[in-house]
Amino acid sequence: MSSHTTESIFLKDLYGTDEMRAVFDDKSLLQRWLDAEVALARAEGERGIIPVEAAAEIARKGRAELMDTARIKQGIDQTVHPIVPLIRVFASVCDGGAGEYIHWGATTQDIMDTANVLQLKQALAIFERRLSELAEALAELAQRYRDTAMAGRTHGQHALPITFGFKVAVWLAELQRHRERLQQCRARLLVGQFAGAAGTLAALPDCALDVQRRMMEILGLGVPAVAWHTARDGYAEFSSVLAMLAATLAKIAHEVILLQKTELWEVEEPFNEGKVGSSTMPHKRNPMLCEAIAAAARLAMNLAPNALDSMMGEHERDWISDHMDWAYLPDICVLTDGALALTVRVMRGLRVHPEHMARNLQATGGLILSERVMLALGRRVGRQTAHDAVYECAMRAVDEERPFREILLRHPLVAAHLSAAEIDDLLDPHSYTGLSGEFVDRVLAECRR
Repeated sequence: MSSHTTESIFLKDLYGTDEMRAVFDDKSLLQRWLDAEVALARAEGERGIIPVEAAAEIARKGRAELMDTARIKQGIDQTVHPIVPLIRVFASVCDGGAGEYIHWGATTQDIMDTANVLQLKQALAIFERRLSELAEALAELAQRYRDTAMAGRTHGQHALPITFGFKVAVWLAELQRHRERLQQCRARLLVGQFAGAAGTLAALPDCALDVQRRMMEILGLGVPAVAWHTARDGYAEFSSVLAMLAATLAKIAHEVILLQKTELWEVEEPFNEGKVGSSTMPHKRNPMLCEAIAAAARLAMNLAPNALDSMMGEHERDWISDHMDWAYLPDICVLTDGALALTVRVMRGLRVHPEHMARNLQATGGLILSERVMLALGRRVGRQTAHDAVYECAMRAVDEERPFREILLRHPLVAAHLSAAEIDDLLDPHSYTGLSGEFVDRVLAECRR
């Protein structure tokens, strides 16, 4: 049993997915180390730096299942070094002395950085697929509820009518920007590392760049312009985008939590028979999925500063940054993916209650249309004069707990310029949602493009 919640057999699915955890588990990490070593050997074998036969044997034996992980772990404990024990175990399974040519001209960080990037390449593919699924779910909601009127709220209070489709379109547009950011950082992030001890590739002066290019071609990674042993901005950018994505997911989840409150009940996260909200209050239908999203997302957001700290490497290389990268990169990926997967689940099964939205639009007795009344009156008496008159009516309606319409009809200035029929039309919230529908259409059109 794990002591880490992201791997707990009981709680892990509230914090991450098995798919993303598998990208960063020990077997995957070991295989990515081996992949980097194999790609290097193949590139060097093709250029005659090491024997072709040795490169072929290294490639044949570069499989995680052939490695004695207990010996590697014992070696790491003894040497306090992760790759030297790996090389020794790897060499021992290679026949014909081929193991002597493993790691030729490389430094440990070359292998570990390249392995990290290979893992992040897998993680990016998962994020991109998951984001596509969420965008699809949000687009469907925005289209379906394009014209479903509800109360727009500012500062926690009723402001003006909007539509639920408009609210979802705001989420979708933000999500799309995160998708663009991930796509844009891809070329800067997915760059391998083969630079040698001090970053100069001095061990292979005659053909180092050819080897480097071929190694990255084999791995499907970009070629670095220069060593990035102490330049961790690619990780920092990626982590910052994940933190921003997590913040958006937390915001969406919190919005559902707010709208699911008993007094509002305008939306509700997916409910299935048997889902329990409380161990002692049988009636509760708590937004527990959304609370899990918000928790995982906040944990992910709080990891991003580690990426900035890891940028401050010393001279040509130190391992402080690496030790930080090994710890926070898997966690920020797992936690963000966990929040993302749960958000997909919530949005695909979101329960929307238009009838409750319509009911809540009437909660202020027409006050939600005060702007509309003010502007209609302002066309006849001037905006400032109209504002003062409607403000007076609105405050009386609140203080005296009387219908806004009644107060308006009794106000001399208002009654002199607006008829009862006009006021009734102005107080219809369903006809004052502005360009909500058009904005939904615009966001959906951009998503399709």
